[in-house]
Amino acid sequence: MFATFVQRYWDTLNSTLQSIVETELTDEPGFGLMVRYAMGWETETGEPYHLPTGKRLRPTLLLLTTEAAGGDWHDAIYAAAAVELLHNFSLIHDDIQDDSPLRHNRPTVWQVWGIANAINAGDAMFALAYAALAKSSAHIAPNIALDLWHIFNRTNLELTRGQHLDMRFETQETVSPERYISMLKGKTASLLSACTEMGALIATGDRERANKFAEFGLNIGIAFQIRDDILGIWGDPSVTGKSAATDIETKKKSLPVLYGLAHSEHLTELYRKPEFTQAETNEVIEILDDIQAQAFTREQEEGYHARAMAALEEAEPTGEAAEALHAFVDMLFQRNF
Repeated sequence: MFATFVQRYWDTLNSTLQSIVETELTDEPGFGLMVRYAMGWETETGEPYHLPTGKRLRPTLLLLTTEAAGGDWHDAIYAAAAVELLHNFSLIHDDIQDDSPLRHNRPTVWQVWGIANAINAGDAMFALAYAALAKSSAHIAPNIALDLWHIFNRTNLELTRGQHLDMRFETQETVSPERYISMLKGKTASLLSACTEMGALIATGDRERANKFAEFGLNIGIAFQIRDDILGIWGDPSVTGKSAATDIETKKKSLPVLYGLAHSEHLTELYRKPEFTQAETNEVIEILDDIQAQAFTREQEEGYHARAMAALEEAEPTGEAAEALHAFVDMLFQRNF
């Protein structure tokens, strides 16, 4: 039901995104190509690219929330394009900061064109996000448009705060689960919260109701990332497309690892090593299993999921869009990818 319901968004969303890039971006040689490559539309040589490079979860959530709150999703199409462009800006810069060579099974922008060009392409994507948001003013009341700008600006600051904490945690031996959740609120959950808040405001102009939708989005975002933390250690490689225990091999300080570091001195000693052998990777997983780290992490996921659903109930979504919104959440938390 969910896929059928939201499929009608995608052609309009993609054409809107492409129109914004084409009309707002001066295509000096190679300049627009980097943006189109990052969006998944072209290869590095400018040929059309047809394999999936992103799920468009964030704009879909914004449009779905608009409908579930009683609005017309067409009024929110430029806001949806704005959050997708903003998300892709953050990915370009994150890949540089994290030294990531691949995204969606393709070389990252900085790997193809170098760090300096990738930073510039990310900056262009950031500007395009605001260009898209400006276009939404033609479809909504001026006071609501101003509210959207405030939400968007706040979200940008939260994204960078979250990324700052994520990078800072790499050099800290221990990080409390509470600090980790604070990082997730910025890096992952803030944009999902902005999607639901903006969608509800466009639909209703009701600040109190929009706050409930925002609370739903924030808690879903936290639970969504915690699920990733579980999959990064205990996920099925045939489904996730990554080797088992990827997050252990890369020494990522995910929530189950942080729980483990707080409860096992031996694990802390292991994490002082510059890298793990396969035997040590297996030993880390054994320690995490012995201290019930997966059970703790699942409990955290379930708690944030429950908070999200309670907020959604208070927001009172209606119609087929409400059913699709619940199906969207089910899809996120039944996934193994």
